[in-house]
Amino acid sequence: MARKSTGQVVELERQGGRTFAIRFRAYGKRRYLTLGTAVEGWTRGKAEDELANVLADVRRGIWTPYEPQEAKEPAAEPTFHEFASEWLDGLRSEGLSENTLKDYGWQLSNHLLPFFAKHQLSEITIAEVDRYRQEKVREGEVSATSINKTITRLAQILEVAVERELIDRNSARGKRRRLKERRPERTWLDRAEQIVALLDAGGELDAAARVDRKATPRRALLATLTLAGLRISEALDLRWRDVDLPAGRLRVADSKTDAGVRQVDLVPALREELSIHKAQTSFAGPNDFVFPTESGARQDRNNARRRIVVRSVERANENLAAAGRNPLPEGITPHSLRRTFISLLLATGAEVPYVMRQVGHTDPKVTLSIYAQVMYRGEGERERLKIVSEGSDWALLGTCGDFTVPEPGEQLTLEAVESRSDAGDSTDGRGWVRTSDLSRVRRALSH
Repeated sequence: MARKSTGQVVELERQGGRTFAIRFRAYGKRRYLTLGTAVEGWTRGKAEDELANVLADVRRGIWTPYEPQEAKEPAAEPTFHEFASEWLDGLRSEGLSENTLKDYGWQLSNHLLPFFAKHQLSEITIAEVDRYRQEKVREGEVSATSINKTITRLAQILEVAVERELIDRNSARGKRRRLKERRPERTWLDRAEQIVALLDAGGELDAAARVDRKATPRRALLATLTLAGLRISEALDLRWRDVDLPAGRLRVADSKTDAGVRQVDLVPALREELSIHKAQTSFAGPNDFVFPTESGARQDRNNARRRIVVRSVERANENLAAAGRNPLPEGITPHSLRRTFISLLLATGAEVPYVMRQVGHTDPKVTLSIYAQVMYRGEGERERLKIVSEGSDWALLGTCGDFTVPEPGEQLTLEAVESRSDAGDSTDGRGWVRTSDLSRVRRALSH
């Protein structure tokens, strides 16, 4: 028969003061348990109560002896490179669009990692974030808005590290870490003459391009941005299976928003440009990119902006200066051409719901207050804009032959366009005037 559990209170005088402990027998062994000191509130009466509780637990079989846990060596703190890479990989399973993931990857690879890659997470202090911001300003390669976006991404990554208790605070959070941003000056092409000048400049650069640099015709890409309102990433993601030339529409299959997945009607001028491009390109299969690199791969949007949009704007300004005309607005970007498309539709009488569907907006306030820029309203300008979108003979706008661009205030009526139509142009049943049908395609292939 097991011996009855007994015990006693022990009082000891130690350097830290009077200390209380208990001795007792449990599970066939003698036990000793230190309770605490008088300074901590222990008294003999309190110690006797604790002894009684312990002996009761021993009799019920629920008392367990204290066993010190083996100290575990803390896991090594990850570097920012390691943690950010893991963070980005985790996002791939959360349903983010491919364009968003590419954008995050670009911010990491080109900005955050070159500075923070070897930092341990705890080393990314407020001072380091401020030093990063100052260095980006000194480099002068990106705007304050772009720098702030990279800091926002840094804060997003560090917030996950805080949640996992890897660091105590998020040093990139807060307005004081950001640069003051100037309100962006939104640019667009505000008249037909400017649209024609840009597309013609792209065509001139196409004609002068080396044979191995003709995979993406500048003119066709510029026309797609200006006359279909695609974002630059949407245009570069476009494949020929998404372009239905006979039906006159294209499909945006991947966009940064759900509303951005949409069908866009092709105006006649754009349908003609894409028909010529498809007839000439070596990459015309259903799965081929419409605007690929020379190897057929997807083109980088920054390269497209720099090599196509910027260079075409420069050439257009050279041509306009030679003709004694005003240059294009400063700061034209691919998104400027999207604004141009929205403004063109509204200026030529399109209803707001239709415009919203064409560009993938869900809020009419966005369409009207941000993107719907004020097109030039000189006399006859609406008709000039219709000529551009309908693909009528651009000679009427001074792009070739002996015609000159009508001066502001000079009337350019649709009767002039209709007279050209009577001379041999045709319509396709949808009210679209076509000056060439497939003649331009045939001429292009004959060269």
